[in-house]
Amino acid sequence: MNKMRKLVLVLVLGVFALNVNAQDSDKAKKLLEEVSTKVNSYRNIQIEFKYELNNKEANTKQESKGNVSLEGDKYLLNFLGFTKIYDTKKVYTIVPANEEVTISDVEEDENGLSPSQMLTFYKNGYTYAWDILQNVRGRKIQYIKLTPTDSESDIKSVLLGIDVKTKHIYNLIETGKNGTNTTLTVNSFKTNQPLSKTLFIFDESKYEDYYIDKND
Repeated sequence: MNKMRKLVLVLVLGVFALNVNAQDSDKAKKLLEEVSTKVNSYRNIQIEFKYELNNKEANTKQESKGNVSLEGDKYLLNFLGFTKIYDTKKVYTIVPANEEVTISDVEEDENGLSPSQMLTFYKNGYTYAWDILQNVRGRKIQYIKLTPTDSESDIKSVLLGIDVKTKHIYNLIETGKNGTNTTLTVNSFKTNQPLSKTLFIFDESKYEDYYIDKND
């Protein structure tokens, strides 16, 4: 994104500039509502994604791939060497490298944005505005700029890229106040797949040799 902020203040335009901004906000809201409606219409969703983190000042760069299956609020996430399962009651974090499983309540889970919220997180806590339209390998990607309403947020802004044709989220580009840019790109988006009935069920018998922390 590299600070793609289209905040242009032209004093000569006066009230006209404010009207344009209002119209852009309405367009952004309409598109986001279409995305939300489309996402909520699916029985389940399976996503493969690429994660990139960059901070030039700290000379930090990280890339990884992951996948997530979603059904309602339930999810199964594979990312950064761990597996996380949420069955609507508990969150199970499985770390094979440490042979450890942590079982916790949702409110105790350290991840503030769960995969089930990933596609609709923007509905609360942000103002939004129409941004640039890009052609990505033949796909028209319209960006909506989100700005946190909480001035204490660590997030400076978020660009949400939406495929104009499918109304699916293509990518999410977050800029932190500390200069860190995080990009999540959807490589594969499948819907209404035949899922195992046990996909979102944690089977403790499979982890008899693991240390299980139940946080009781």
